[in-house]
Amino acid sequence: MTSIPVITTPSPEQTAPVRPAALAEVLAVGTHLLVGQYRVELGTGTWWWSDEVYTMHGWTPGDVEPSLDALRSRKHPDDRARVVRVATEAIRSGRPFSCAHRIVDGHGKARSVVVTGQGRRDARGRVVEIAGYVVDVSPTHKEALERESQRAVTRAFVSQAAVEQVKGVLMAVHGVDDVAAGQLLVEAAGEAGVPVQETAAQVMRALSKAGGVGPTAEATVAGALAAVRPVARPRAHEAQLARRREPARS
Repeated sequence: MTSIPVITTPSPEQTAPVRPAALAEVLAVGTHLLVGQYRVELGTGTWWWSDEVYTMHGWTPGDVEPSLDALRSRKHPDDRARVVRVATEAIRSGRPFSCAHRIVDGHGKARSVVVTGQGRRDARGRVVEIAGYVVDVSPTHKEALERESQRAVTRAFVSQAAVEQVKGVLMAVHGVDDVAAGQLLVEAAGEAGVPVQETAAQVMRALSKAGGVGPTAEATVAGALAAVRPVARPRAHEAQLARRREPARS
């Protein structure tokens, strides 16, 4: 059995009152999440959960009787078979556990939740109750997706800006229009085997390193276009591709 750490009481001169504001600065930061509580008596199968657990599953208090079947009905189809072995063993032994999965509320909306719990033992040492918390972490997932989406949009703007800058340089140097400048860029990208956006980015870096086009503008731009090279893939990615190309062994 896992030993419980002994908590010693500090001497009066070591203690100091903790201000709620200071505690909030450490613990209550980030995104507000909906937190609910649950409790189940193993001997009788009696469940109880707080109003927040009803809410995150798309129910109102009293809509359903707290039970295993009620919870199973809200599990995401893709997650129903994902039983966390460590958590299962922890439940049996009464040790603290936590796991994450998705649920589908009454409106068909998928939500991500984290469940924590710990067993309570009776006088004979048997685990007779499991109690803990259910935390709806969907807002943090949404924020992460929004941040990644914003980064993707920013990257797209930056890539397009580089394309337009190179086209502008080609128009000025060669005296051609926007369409012809774009075609020159596409041809250079095709010869190098590099996407147009990456070609434009490399050309702009080369021109910036050269300090601009200078008096020999045409030669400088031609050199920047000729210097475009494919971007090396990470070695881990190459290893994955190599494994995919390996013939299946009989």
